[in-house]
Amino acid sequence: MLAFARREPSAVLFGAQLAGVLLYPFMEGSDVGRALFSIFGIAVLGLVVLAVRSSPALNWVAWLLGAPATVLLLIQAVTRDDTLQPWSSAFEAVLYFYAAGALIAYMLADHEITRDELWAVGATFTLVAWAFAYAYTVIQAVEPHSFTAAVDQRGDRSWIELLFLSFTTLTSTGLSDVIPVRAFARSVVMVEQLAGLAYVAVLVSRLVGLTVTRGMRSD
Repeated sequence: MLAFARREPSAVLFGAQLAGVLLYPFMEGSDVGRALFSIFGIAVLGLVVLAVRSSPALNWVAWLLGAPATVLLLIQAVTRDDTLQPWSSAFEAVLYFYAAGALIAYMLADHEITRDELWAVGATFTLVAWAFAYAYTVIQAVEPHSFTAAVDQRGDRSWIELLFLSFTTLTSTGLSDVIPVRAFARSVVMVEQLAGLAYVAVLVSRLVGLTVTRGMRSD
C-alpha cells in the first residue's frame, strides 16, 4: 500500500477525499465524531503533501502550510473543541489551493499522460472543492450568517453543508439548498464558479492538444 501511495499519490488522495464525502455525515454531531473528523483531516493533509511531492511544486511550501494545520487539528482532536476550526481551515484552504495548482502544473509538465496524471485530474477537482469549503468555513466564522439553507435558516452551516455548496458551485449544477446571502460570501462563490469553468476548459484543451500532437507524430 505504501509503495502504491508513493507511486500514485494522486489516486490515493482522490480515493481518500471521495471516502471523506461519504464518511463526514457520520462524523458530525458528536464529540467522538468531531475528534475522528480531525484525525481524518490530518491523514488527508499528509496525502496532500505527498501528492505535492510528486509535482514540480516547492515541497517546503506544503510543509509550511501543512504543519500548523496539523497541529491545530490535533488540538481539536484532543480537546474536542471546535474553537480553532476557523484557524485550521484557513491554513487548509491555502494548502489545498496550492496543492491544486501544483497538480495542474504536474499534469501540464510533459506531453505524455501517465496513470497518476489521470488520477490527478479528479484529485485536483476535489482539492479545489475542499479548498473553497474551508474558505467558506473561515468566512462564516468572520461574518456569521453568511450562508443560509432550507433547514435552520439562521444557524451556522455544518462542514458537510459547506462542502455540498462548494461541489454544486464548482460543477455548476445549481442543486444546492445552501446559498450565500452576504456580499463577500457571494463574491467568493462567483470566483468558484469561474474556477470550475476554467478548470474544465483547461482540461479539455489539454486533452485535445495531446490528441492532435499524438496524431501528428503518428503521421
